[in-house]
Amino acid sequence: MTVHGSCHCGSTKFECTRPPNGVTRCTCSYCSKHGALWAYFTPAEFKVVEEPQAQTTYRWRTTTVAHNFCPTCGCATFSLSPDFSKGAPDFDNMRVGVSAHLFDDVDVAKLPVTTLDGRNLW
Repeated sequence: MTVHGSCHCGSTKFECTRPPNGVTRCTCSYCSKHGALWAYFTPAEFKVVEEPQAQTTYRWRTTTVAHNFCPTCGCATFSLSPDFSKGAPDFDNMRVGVSAHLFDDVDVAKLPVTTLDGRNLW
């Protein structure tokens, strides 16, 4: 089942090949300040279906994670990062973190939440 989403102004539209099975709340300074709940997908499961006229990417400190956001409405849309599930960054297994609040037909409140201690991990 394909799920769709977009930023607030609609200039970034995307789809994922499946609904999220949960979300992650990261406590790092970036994610905390955005209040983001991330749903993770492989790059093959995620597709931008309408590219914005302009997209802005923010990379902090190690520049390992590319956080994309819409420069028009300011929504954090998706990020591209190595898999950190085993502690160290695994660049052979990249993942896309989608801001779960941007999904059109997904009730984020019903998804299980995992908290990641990003404040102390990096």
